[in-house]
Amino acid sequence: MDFDQLTTFVQVAKLGSFSRAGQKVFRSQSAVSAQIRQLEQAYGARLLDRTAKSVQLTPAGEVLFEYAERLLRLRDESVQAVADRSDRVQGPVVFGANEATCLYLLPDIFAEFQRRYPSVQISIYRNFSHKILQRLEDGSIDVGIVTLPVKSPNLRVHPVFRDRLMVMVHPKNPLAGRSRVPLAQVAEQPLIFPKTGYTRQVLDKLFRPYRSRIHVTMELPSVGMIKRFVAANAGVSFISERFARDYVKAGEVKLLSLDGVDLWRELGLVYRRDRSLPRAAQALISLIREHRKTASAPADGSSD
Repeated sequence: MDFDQLTTFVQVAKLGSFSRAGQKVFRSQSAVSAQIRQLEQAYGARLLDRTAKSVQLTPAGEVLFEYAERLLRLRDESVQAVADRSDRVQGPVVFGANEATCLYLLPDIFAEFQRRYPSVQISIYRNFSHKILQRLEDGSIDVGIVTLPVKSPNLRVHPVFRDRLMVMVHPKNPLAGRSRVPLAQVAEQPLIFPKTGYTRQVLDKLFRPYRSRIHVTMELPSVGMIKRFVAANAGVSFISERFARDYVKAGEVKLLSLDGVDLWRELGLVYRRDRSLPRAAQALISLIREHRKTASAPADGSSD
């Protein structure tokens, strides 16, 4: 039995699949099966029940699963504790953010971080803000950027980005010749909404007075897809100003302000109050906050 086998076992148990666990740990399905067999031989017990449709823990497997998670966590803590004794900032950092934040806010920051601290390995957990908060609470990620406000007393929050939500239209749209537009006129357009998340909640509330006559033509899962469909003149949408800069610069879309309505999106850097963070995570927090203070561009928001 070794940590490698325990890691594979935990992934199989969590994902309920040998093939998906193999993708997670970068091994073939046959290699995963071999590791589980070796682990079962070492413990002298069947750990997983396999059927054609699922993989489930046996009673013995449930016992080992709890120990395996604790052992892997202790291993990671020991690696970090030794790394923190060094003069160098090194070791792993698990960071959580949604897709738009990863695509539009973090690349420059993380590139600078890697130049400063080449011995740090960053692993990104990409998901919606509420999922990231859950992972922060249970300790499985070190630091995250989420949509504010955050109400948990267990988490420390530093506001880091703020951006305006604006109407995004194709240059040939009848509204494109204006800099400001009333919400009532936007409600007459074919609308493209994000499928879920904070921005969708804002839009549902914003258009509530018009819900009997608005026409939501598409619900899309990502900022990138929304930009592409607006650029194809398939409808109008709302987006954080910074996230559309590339398309605005290329002349593919135009951004308009809402007349009489001010919509903002604010993001916060979040981590546990009661947890002693590794030096690598502390260094990343410092750099993000430093970037927030020195950035000359307008502050930014994100879309879940």
